[in-house]
Amino acid sequence: MSAEIADNSGGVLTMKITGKLTCPELRAVQKNAAEILQQQSKLSLLVLTERFEGWEREGDWGDLSFQMENDPGIRKMAIVVEKKWEDLALMFAGKGFRKFPVECFQPTDLAKARAWLAAE
Repeated sequence: MSAEIADNSGGVLTMKITGKLTCPELRAVQKNAAEILQQQSKLSLLVLTERFEGWEREGDWGDLSFQMENDPGIRKMAIVVEKKWEDLALMFAGKGFRKFPVECFQPTDLAKARAWLAAE
């Protein structure tokens, strides 16, 4: 499993998650994202998943400090994930509880995800 910042260009911060996400990996990628968000204003997030297998059970998944500190700098979030993970991914991302739109897209719709992030 890995979670990493894959790109930061064109107003879009891209995170890539492969395999099963662990809490320490999430915290590490959030720390890197926070550093970028503090330097730039109003970025969109693109979360790409590859061979995604869900989340490890262990860890403090209820820690919302990243959201509390960084959500004001986020414009939109697009999650590219297989259909079977869509509902859980939207729940995990806090759709409906965050002050910016969050949407899921199928892996074959990456171009649509990018276009949605670019739209006003």
